[in-house]
Amino acid sequence: MKAAPTDQLRLLDLQGMDTRLDQLAHRRRTLPESAELERVEARLRELRDLVVAAETERSDVERERAKAETDVAQVRDRARRDQQRLDSGQVTSAKQLSDLQHEIASLARRQSDLEDVELEVMERLESVEERLAGLVAERDRAEAERAEVAARRDAAWSGIDDEAATTADLRGTLAGQVDAKLVALYEKVRADQGGTGAAPLRQRRCMGCMLELTTVDIGRIAAAPEDEVLRCEECDRILVRTPESGL
Repeated sequence: MKAAPTDQLRLLDLQGMDTRLDQLAHRRRTLPESAELERVEARLRELRDLVVAAETERSDVERERAKAETDVAQVRDRARRDQQRLDSGQVTSAKQLSDLQHEIASLARRQSDLEDVELEVMERLESVEERLAGLVAERDRAEAERAEVAARRDAAWSGIDDEAATTADLRGTLAGQVDAKLVALYEKVRADQGGTGAAPLRQRRCMGCMLELTTVDIGRIAAAPEDEVLRCEECDRILVRTPESGL
């Protein structure tokens, strides 16, 4: 392929812009803020699940407390009614009096047992509510942290995207100034060679594969016409001659 030496030199500028675009894309994918955000979001999901579980547990314990309070109230009401009957003097039979006194004593023991159950349930409820309050506070802090990290990531993305857009515009303008066939060859080689399609020959070394050329290769390049498009024998990239080639 033949191409004007100036067009070949422009390939190096084009390569520089493509390299910068690749660097920006890599930086965008690997921002520390993105990894930090993933960590915060994972913790936030965990905390939300824990909050839901604690709220469910609280509801269950609240139902237990309501039942315990009802049980105590029922026994207390019955004991009060029995005591009123006993105190009224309406029960005169010795057996009925004995039975009533026995029932009042049994109800007192039953009430004491139920009040112990109620106290235990209330203590569990207090513990669950404290744990829930701690989880909610931690969840809220995680949500605030997520918003802050996301804002930093978005700001970094914005800066990267702005530079990438400016570079892409300049790249498009420059590509339009280079022979279309040369650009097409460059794009193909760049795709085949992991992002580098053209490299300068500097001090007899291909700056694409960083290998020093042989004496035979140097002789071939020195004898080639200025408009001939050269390729590195080792890496197959377009090799651009410059004043620093050492020919």
